[in-house]
Amino acid sequence: MSTSTILTSREFNQDTGRAKKAAASGPVIITDRGQPAHVLLSIEEYRRLTGQKRNIVEALAMPDFDDIELDIPPRVALPRPAEFD
Repeated sequence: MSTSTILTSREFNQDTGRAKKAAASGPVIITDRGQPAHVLLSIEEYRRLTGQKRNIVEALAMPDFDDIELDIPPRVALPRPAEFD
């Protein structure tokens, strides 16, 4: 379940670590003079919202790499032997 956190700009500036930890559980709304001004998201949530996919280098670097399922279709065509003239 995703939970939103609301921080003032001052709170965000004084404790960015808290904001980053909160972003792991859901969006962090940062207010400026009482009005929502910015949203901090985890990179996973940002990619989900924008439809971005991880590339293979990023996937291999992820700590949860063992949990990634990789569907590799079987090879259909066999390589041909080299021809020497």
